[in-house]
Amino acid sequence: MRTALDSSVLILLYRKQPGWEAWRNSLQLAALQGELIISPIAFAEFSIAYPSVESALADLDRLHIFYDPITPAATYRAGQIFLRYRREGGPRRTFSSPLTPVCRPTVSPPSIAAISAPISPVCPLCPR
Repeated sequence: MRTALDSSVLILLYRKQPGWEAWRNSLQLAALQGELIISPIAFAEFSIAYPSVESALADLDRLHIFYDPITPAATYRAGQIFLRYRREGGPRRTFSSPLTPVCRPTVSPPSIAAISAPISPVCPLCPR
């Protein structure tokens, strides 16, 4: 099973912000089940702290996180997940911090769900 990571999770880990240990532990468990991947969009958001693309990729490689391009099928599936989330009552929210985890008890969080493989919620704050 592949697990896609949102840039906010990676930033939270790198800054060691509150809750980072729980995310680290969850990602370690996810890594035992399959690849950890980052999309081009999440990579763009995450990589701005680096002096070069090579240094950003080297850091991700050290963490065994792989750059994964978005295919039309994957983006379609992401849209379907979002549609299901909204139909099940998931609200649209604006957060004051981009580092706030987004969790919904009835739907896997799209930002950290495996988009091109079976959905794998990895949020340590979810009650599941």
